[in-house]
Amino acid sequence: MTATTADFCQQVSEGITVIDTGFVRPRFDAAYLLVDNGRAAYIDTGPNNAVPRLLAALQMAGLDRSAVDYIIPTHVHLDHAGGVGLLMRELPNARMLIHPRGARHMIDPTALMEGVRAVYGVEVANRDYGELVPVPEERVITTSEGMVVTVGKRPLRFMDTPGHAKHHHCIWDEATRGWFTGDAFGIAYPELYTAKGPYMVPATAPIQFDPEALHQSTERLLAQQPRLMYLTHFGAVSDAEQLAVQFLAQVDEMVIIARSLAGVPNRHEQLKRAFADLYIGELRRCGSTLPDSFLREVLATDLELNAQGLGAWLDKAAR
Repeated sequence: MTATTADFCQQVSEGITVIDTGFVRPRFDAAYLLVDNGRAAYIDTGPNNAVPRLLAALQMAGLDRSAVDYIIPTHVHLDHAGGVGLLMRELPNARMLIHPRGARHMIDPTALMEGVRAVYGVEVANRDYGELVPVPEERVITTSEGMVVTVGKRPLRFMDTPGHAKHHHCIWDEATRGWFTGDAFGIAYPELYTAKGPYMVPATAPIQFDPEALHQSTERLLAQQPRLMYLTHFGAVSDAEQLAVQFLAQVDEMVIIARSLAGVPNRHEQLKRAFADLYIGELRRCGSTLPDSFLREVLATDLELNAQGLGAWLDKAAR
């Protein structure tokens, strides 16, 4: 059965639509379409395969492709930015707003694509991400701390938020008092919600995880007293203060676990097992009754990437 636009688009607050990009599985990876006074911007895009869905969401909003002023990846990891270049080919007026550390990788994605192929293998990289389309340099604007751009009459403000990656920024929407957080505030898969609400999984993918910087970035996000956090994985969540406690407590425990395993044989597999125990234990504390096998399946990608991320962090600290 062919999915209709309504199947993968949902308005989550005033002028903001979450788009399920279709990457990996339903409600895993999101992009956002922000519309105000007939103008539009995308925040994150998913990979190349998501572009038809992004354009369908714009059509559903009743807007021409010329109405899009900006495409704003939160950082250059391909589940967030892989489709930017291809999407910009379809949007004649759009410019990309990118963290200054990420701009060169979008202008010339050769090294970015080589890194993805090295991590996932050529077959998986080609299947999931395709060939990255370069973004013309003249259509690139680098952001800075506190920078404000306007979409329609709606201001968006940028904050530098390292911790997950050095090339990560978050975007503040004053109209809804919400942050577009990329991976800086973790992950909350809808299928893992409990009676207590979202369950937050840290995102510590290689190679730039920095727990101290992540704490500082989270504190700065919370200082704005946000009403909503627009997560790329997945959707809008509230109660940011409460979720931050759970998120950061797990980050700290992951660091303790990683340090305890420094130098041991088969470290990567041991990290994965320990993190699975940590996450499933927290889910049980929150009241989840889902089978362990299902939880491990849903968390499999994060267990792999987080083990890689903490391993890279350990190796960097040892040098």
